[in-house]
Amino acid sequence: MTAAQATQLAIQGTFDELGTPLREVSFVVVDLETTGAGPQAGITEIGAVKVRAGQQLGEFQTLVNPGAPIPPFVAVLTGITDLMVATAPQLGAVLPQFLSFADGCVLVAHNAPFDVGMLRRACAQLGYQWPTFDVVDTALLARRTLTLDEVANCRLATLARFFRAGTTPNHRALADARATVDVLHGLLERVGSYGVFSLEELGTFSARVSRAQVAKRHLAARMPSAPGVYLFKDARGEVLYVGKSRNLRARVRTYFTASETRSRITEMIGLATDIVPIVCATGLEAEVRELRLIAEHKPRYNRRSRFPERAHWLKLTTEAFPRLSLVREIREETTGYLGPFGSRRVAEQAMTALHEAFRIRQCATRLSVRRHSPACVLAELGRCNAPCQGGESIEEYGQHVRAVEAAMHTDIRSLLTAHTGRIDALSSAQRYEEAGVHRDRLSAFVRAAARMQRLTALIGCRQLVAACPSSTRPGHWELAVVRSGRLAGTGAMPPGAVPATFVAALVASAETVVPGSGPLPAALAEETEVILRWLEQPGVRLVQLDGQWALPIHGAEAVKQRLDASAAESELTLSGSGRRTVRPMHRPAG
Repeated sequence: MTAAQATQLAIQGTFDELGTPLREVSFVVVDLETTGAGPQAGITEIGAVKVRAGQQLGEFQTLVNPGAPIPPFVAVLTGITDLMVATAPQLGAVLPQFLSFADGCVLVAHNAPFDVGMLRRACAQLGYQWPTFDVVDTALLARRTLTLDEVANCRLATLARFFRAGTTPNHRALADARATVDVLHGLLERVGSYGVFSLEELGTFSARVSRAQVAKRHLAARMPSAPGVYLFKDARGEVLYVGKSRNLRARVRTYFTASETRSRITEMIGLATDIVPIVCATGLEAEVRELRLIAEHKPRYNRRSRFPERAHWLKLTTEAFPRLSLVREIREETTGYLGPFGSRRVAEQAMTALHEAFRIRQCATRLSVRRHSPACVLAELGRCNAPCQGGESIEEYGQHVRAVEAAMHTDIRSLLTAHTGRIDALSSAQRYEEAGVHRDRLSAFVRAAARMQRLTALIGCRQLVAACPSSTRPGHWELAVVRSGRLAGTGAMPPGAVPATFVAALVASAETVVPGSGPLPAALAEETEVILRWLEQPGVRLVQLDGQWALPIHGAEAVKQRLDASAAESELTLSGSGRRTVRPMHRPAG
């Protein structure tokens, strides 16, 4: 090992980088003695010790009158008799005192589900509000950190001997709580060697840190505490993984602790030699940059959005008698497209929904107005008006094309009526499987059309400026400049700034966007959707708008919202007879 490598391995970040440092957490270690193990058992003694940073802050101990006789074997085990608790306060008087003692602390118990569960039930029975405590179970933590070669079991007495506790547990609440304190400190020292230094990491701790994670921990040393994007790179400079965070330092350091258990990411860390941070002004910018970088570099360890160019589109062809076609490449046309679809199967479902609602031809032959072509079987079945045989003129056939375009972009009512009528008829005839197929096709089209219409509405705005109160920096406002559906600029306006001046400067420095061709002329669909989610969150204010941002009144969005709201009812469910049932959809009024 070289001197440089030794120096790198010795680098360790500060506790403050990891969330809530364990040295700043106040723990209340609690133990209960009860009349039994069942849910009807009563509490006979409560013992608790409050500690922080290894120092004892206080103790709490009291006997409790359970209001019922103590079984003889419990009295022998604990040494607590009916005579001892005869004059003790009842739980209703004791519980508020304990909750006040533990207020703002993390509860710790050995076999915490039992002790904490007893306290929860007591609060519910007595009408007290149970605080939202974080809970640490020393028994569970011991099972994750100690091996059978070290301890034969994870009982409190065994662990107390292993960690050389100053108090021997004896089935009395305060003594057992004191012993658990020493066990807790021993376990925290053990997990600290695995890279667990914060309360958040302690809560997700499940396995040891790999050698690769320990060896590469120095890579996170220069991460800033700011929102942004980070890129893991290998020795050749290839981008292995792209991620985003509102706090780069805190997020990146989790990759080198025991809280990271994903096998693919652990493998990636073994290959990484550098992490490049890109600081962003806002969380919105970080989300957008992540999508753009994933699309640009296609990192092998990112699972989503790596190949947006492979998406499927449904297109109306440009010819005398247009037809629907599934394509991967977008031409010069800006209309006539529906998508993008994540899979060919869903795209085919949406196309079939249109074919079943409108008499648009399904053959792939390029038709000519001057000469006829052989008719297909659909013409013989009466499902096509055979423009190939002169059955329809260009003007007559254009009515079907305009109906398809309207369903895709402005008015879904005719398509919805056709499909809901067919679904209702099939359901009435108890042909539930066929009804389910038609329902899935309709759902695929509705969701794709609603998405396309939402994207198109924002893309049609030449410039939009919006502001939202910052959720991470009080008093700040996050602003975004959106041009043709693309994020052109973003910034955080500090308290005291002149809004008009700040907005003018942000707009002037924003990216110049020259829209291209196709339905997505300036940005990926995923980027525009991220912007839409940001614009639709509570508190967002519209500052400037150049264009018209609106959805068609009879568009697919309202239908999609109804589908989402009634998803549980509209899904196929098993009836009492074991058959699948489909709930009919309501036809739109008007």
